[in-house]
Formats: sequence, C-alpha cells, structure tokens
Amino acid sequence: MSGIGDRLAKAPAFHVSDAPKSVGSRITLRGWIHRKRESGSLIFVILRDSTGIIQCAVKKDSVDQESWKSAKEASIESSIEVSGTVKEDKRAVTGYEIESQLFRVVHISEPFPITEYQSTELLLDKRHLWLRSRRMTDIMRARAYIFRYIREFLDSDSFYEVTPPLITKAAGETGADMFELDYFGQKAYLTESSQLYAEAMIFSLEKVYSFVPSFRAEKSRTVKHLAEYWHLEAEMAHYTFYENMDLQEELISSVAKRLAKEQEEILTSLNVNKDDLLKIRPPFKRITYEEALKILNDRGAKLKWGDDFGVGEERLLTQDEEKPVFIHSWPKELKSFYMPINPRDERTVLGSDLQAPHGHGEIVGGSERIWRLDELMNRMHEVETAKGVKFNMKNYEWWIELRKYGSVPHSGFGMGAERLIKWLLNLDHIRDAIPFPRMSNRLEP
Repeated sequence: MSGIGDRLAKAPAFHVSDAPKSVGSRITLRGWIHRKRESGSLIFVILRDSTGIIQCAVKKDSVDQESWKSAKEASIESSIEVSGTVKEDKRAVTGYEIESQLFRVVHISEPFPITEYQSTELLLDKRHLWLRSRRMTDIMRARAYIFRYIREFLDSDSFYEVTPPLITKAAGETGADMFELDYFGQKAYLTESSQLYAEAMIFSLEKVYSFVPSFRAEKSRTVKHLAEYWHLEAEMAHYTFYENMDLQEELISSVAKRLAKEQEEILTSLNVNKDDLLKIRPPFKRITYEEALKILNDRGAKLKWGDDFGVGEERLLTQDEEKPVFIHSWPKELKSFYMPINPRDERTVLGSDLQAPHGHGEIVGGSERIWRLDELMNRMHEVETAKGVKFNMKNYEWWIELRKYGSVPHSGFGMGAERLIKWLLNLDHIRDAIPFPRMSNRLEP
C-alpha cells in the first residue's frame, strides 16, 4: 500500500451525508467519481457514495505529488478515497465541498459505456451499471426504506413473518399464468401466491405475513406488469372483510407518512412532493363495483355488468383522486373461488381491489376467505361449471383439510411491492421499481 493508502486506511471513514454536520472537520470519504472537470491547477471531482454526492476540490499546491497525479489520471466511475476538510460553499452542487489533502485511486475505470441520452433498451441491457445512476440509487434506497416500513408496521401489529415455499403443486384455477417446471420428475410451478400456505399458518400464529417473490407468466407488456415481483401477502384469523380493508389503508398510510417524514432528501431528488404523501391517510374512499361502473360510464366508458376494468378504466376512475380507492363487491365471475358470496348481493363476492390514484393501477387485492368446508366445495364446483375448468383436487387436499379442524372466519390480502413503489415515487414504469426487472421480453442481465 502506498504512503497515501496507509494514511487513508488509518482515518475513520465517513459518508457524504455526514458532511453537513462535519463543517470545519477533516473527514475521509470512499466512493466513485460521478463527474470530473479540470481548470488549470484545480480539479473538481464529484464523489458519490450510497448517501449522496459531494464536490471535492483538488488544488495542485494543496496536495502532494502522488495525490495530484492520481486526481489527474482518475476517470469517471473510478473508485477513490479522499481525505480533506469540509466547508460550506453555495457554488458547490450540494452546498458543501471537500478541500482535499489526500486523494487516492482504488481502481481506474475503463471508459464508461453509459453516456448522456441513452436509449431505454441500452439502459436495460446495462442495468448492472445503470443502477449506479443517482436516480436509480435513490429509487433503490426508497425501495429499501419502504420494505422496512412495511415490515415494521406489521411486526408492531403482532404479525409474524412466515416463509412459504416458492415451488408448489397448487396451480390456481388453471395454471395458465404460472411458470411450470420439472421437480424431480413431477410437474410443479413457481408460486404466483403464497396465500394457501399463509392460511395454514393462521391456525397457530393468528396473524401472519410473507414478503417473498411471486411469479406470473402473463405476456402483458404494460407499465405495471412484471414476471417476477415482490409480493406482500397477509392472512388474519377472525378478521372481517371490512377490518381487512381497514388494515390495508392503515399500512399504506403509515408507509407513505414515514417516507414523507424520514426521507425528504430522497423524495426531493426524485421530484416527489412529500405533502402529497402526507395526504394519504385513512379513510380511503370505498365504492362498489356497481358504483364504479356507473362512474366510468358517466365519464364516457361503455361498460356493462360483468366487464372487468383495464388500464384505461383504472386511469379514468382515479385520475382526480389524491388517495387510493377501494372497489369492492365484484361480480363473482371476475374473482377467485376462495372468496365468499356477498350476503348483501349474491351476484358479488366479498373481495376488494385497491386502486392507486392517477391511473397507477391496482396495488392491493384482498378478500374474506371461505372458511366453511361445504361452502368451499360448493364454490369450487360452481367455478368449475361456470368457467369450464377442472381443479386437481389432489393438489388442494391439504388446504381444504384446514376447514375440517377448528376453522375460523379469516381474511387476507396481497400487495405488489413494485406497484406500491411505482405509485409512491410516481415512476413512469414499474421496471424502475426493481433492481433487475424480469418482463416477458427481458431476462437479462
């Protein structure tokens, strides 16, 4: 290690975020060169790390020869270590600057393949490098905080996190939208939902959630579809349909509030107004499918009873909303076999979708679950008859058996984490809500 390296190694390392409270002090930073420009005997390096960026001024007459040589040779994306005094400077990009005394290059970067104004496809092809951009860094930081806030909310509400299998034999109603695989000679699938396994856990733990990937083999190429996504699923013993909706709006409001109050710097960098997030608080508007149908038709749609809502209808319905909207009491033909019939309207089920404002789409789907054995068997038979599908009952035997031994009323929901992130950060496309997006046309890198 060089003399500079020895001295830097002995210095305690700080982060860029420490600069505002370290004015007048000497600190050591480790990071990468985000930008660089030279002006005679002065070199300005914008150093980035996981917490932000800061300008480092390297003056030829203020550093030793080795430091000056390293700063001259360093290229964009080279990894570096800098030691110097923090000072306030309104001309600097963040209002603070490091007056460098030591400058060392850890690794010289080759010419970086991403420059300004690149195509979306190139940025996806080079995703492993594009994740270094300030925008993607801030999105990934926000994503990590959102995951943390979700878990902390549920943990504080006496939920237990459980870990269901991701390989399953239960294939929903048809398995048409699932990825099939050969499991040691048996047909199996990558899970599209952990609901059935989470339901099994409520009979011991009462309130549980899983936060794991799910997989959908849909060939949809919209701004809100991923083939692999992170799926929050919760199941709650003794919860009614309406208590389920209460929990969903409390969870989402809590996440939005904490993001607004604790991560203002990230939100500002992403042009997200924290005040918009602070408006997201209970109660959320709740309308029936029938009421939503009327609203849409009054706004120019031409829908009839039993029609599902697409991207256009979701946008039309939520374009003027500031908070998510529950659409509940859906036609039973549009929803899953495990949702009970609505006693107030037997054409519908006790299921809800939570639509994000401004057309960001459905972020949560939830329902009561059928908990009586005879009712479940009748409903599965009804679905088989109406949809012309055939359940492989052998794959469901264990789940059906739950209704034989001390069954209780219960409810649950599933939330797509990337859809929540897309909405909260107002992203144009869901692919930017996950580090390495998997879509019907994208398997690399």
